[in-house]
Amino acid sequence: RFHHTSTSHLCSCSKTVSDEKYQDPFQLGRKDLKNLYEDIKKELLVSTAELKEMCEYYFDGKGKAFRPMIVVLMARACNIHHNNSREVQASQRSVAIIAEMIHTASLVHDDVIDDANSRRGKMTVNQIWGERKAVLAGDFILSAASVALARIGNTTIISVLTQVIEDLVRGEFLQLGSKENENERFAHYLEKTFKKTASLIANSCKAVSILGCPDPKVHEIAYQYGKNVGIAFQLIDDVLDFTSCADRLGKPAAADLKLGLATGPVLFACRQFPEMNAMIMRRFSKPGDVERARKYVLQSDGVQQTTYLARRYCHEATREISKLRPSPEREALIQLTEMVLMRDK
Repeated sequence: RFHHTSTSHLCSCSKTVSDEKYQDPFQLGRKDLKNLYEDIKKELLVSTAELKEMCEYYFDGKGKAFRPMIVVLMARACNIHHNNSREVQASQRSVAIIAEMIHTASLVHDDVIDDANSRRGKMTVNQIWGERKAVLAGDFILSAASVALARIGNTTIISVLTQVIEDLVRGEFLQLGSKENENERFAHYLEKTFKKTASLIANSCKAVSILGCPDPKVHEIAYQYGKNVGIAFQLIDDVLDFTSCADRLGKPAAADLKLGLATGPVLFACRQFPEMNAMIMRRFSKPGDVERARKYVLQSDGVQQTTYLARRYCHEATREISKLRPSPEREALIQLTEMVLMRDK
């Protein structure tokens, strides 16, 4: 797990060199995220008690609110860059709320598709209420997010954020298919990763930059930062599936292999152990496939290679955000790229 040692070393350096340069993203974003989950629950105006309980189940305030935090930090960084305004606009905060709602709706639907039984250390909606109702709950959260989006009243923002919903569906379809050719397979994996994870962060960042600043160059910076951080986040997630225990992850370890998914560590390991190709094509469906594949991955440099790739994406995110005028929020967004690499759950 070399990324732990190397990144913690990096972080302590930057912290001692300049304390004011080190910005804790969670502290800095906290005041804009106050009452975030209460405000989301206000969007979920539900008449039936059961649907209300289902929809509010994941909005329990125990999540890290990673996506809304990036969105409000990006909003401030862009506002400061444009006219030195230190306030987050109401419409920008709405984007953070909508991003969390779209993300949570996708989790509810993912758990149905994957027949998952645990998420964030507790039982999934589909396990408690059944698949049919879980699908409807996910749909309802999405529809409430769409109503909140329409209320912003900006057609460009509506177009940018509805792209996320389209990408989520297309990404799920990509995940259901696989490629025979090894090179195509990696491109397929990265495209799926962008659509399922990074598009939400990229387009939410772009949306708040549009609301805060008229410069298209800034919109592109915000989008590229979100895209690169989002892909890195998922790559580390795929690494943790092999290196972290189930207790820390809040979901079963080797879950991806059990679902028949060939993620980064598997695709890199396949170059050292070509016999994994057949297992990938049959989606690890034969008895013993999951255990053998896991062993091959841990014997290979798949984990290190995937971590290195995540580091490259984080480096690119930092390069992009550094084009904005210096601000505590910009520094926090840079700091966040290191936190993405260091996380262990």
